[in-house]
Amino acid sequence: MLKVVVCVSGGGTNLQHIIDGVADGTIRNTKITAVISNNEGAYALTRAEKAGIPAVTLSPKDFPDREAFNAGLLAKLQELAPDLIVLAGYLVRIPEAVVKAFPRRIINIHPSLIPSFCGRGYYGLKVHEATLARGVKVTGATVHFVDEDVDHGEIILQKPVYVEKGDTPEVLQKRVMEQAEWIILPKAIDMIANGEI
Repeated sequence: MLKVVVCVSGGGTNLQHIIDGVADGTIRNTKITAVISNNEGAYALTRAEKAGIPAVTLSPKDFPDREAFNAGLLAKLQELAPDLIVLAGYLVRIPEAVVKAFPRRIINIHPSLIPSFCGRGYYGLKVHEATLARGVKVTGATVHFVDEDVDHGEIILQKPVYVEKGDTPEVLQKRVMEQAEWIILPKAIDMIANGEI
C-alpha cells in the first residue's frame, strides 16, 4: 500500500480527484495519509477533512525565516514517512534537503507541456497568460519527479490540450485541469503504486 502525502495551496481540485480515484479504485493500492497546506484558508483542507484525511497547515509566515520553515517541513514529512509526496498545486519551493531526503519520491503536476512555460515565475494563471501571449496552439499538463530545480525533474506523463480561439487564461486553465491534470496526476500515482514506474 503506497502511503501518500499531498501538498496543496489552494482549492484542491487535483486533491479531490486523487481522493476520488482512491475511493473508486482507479488509483489502486494507495492511501492518502495526510494533506499539508501552506495556506490555512485553503479549501483543500476542507476537502481533506470531509474525506477523513488528517490535514496540517505549515506556513512560512509561522516561522522566523525560510530556513526554519524548510527544517519544519522536512521534520513534518519525516514524521509522516510517506512513500510518495504529491505536489498538487503547492506554491512553495521544495527545499533541497527535502528533495534529498525523498529522492524520486516527490512528484508535481505542472499546467504546461514542460519544457514550455515552466520554471521560476510560471505558476497558476501566469502559465496560461504566457501560453496565450505566445500564441501557441497546443498546451497541456505534465507530471514529473521533483529535483533541486523548479519544474525540471524527469517527466512521467504529459497530456496535450488544444488552445481555442477566444480563450482567456481562466477558460484555458479550466480546460487544462479538466482534460489533462485531473487525468494524468491520478494515473501517475496509480502507476507508481503498482510498480509501473
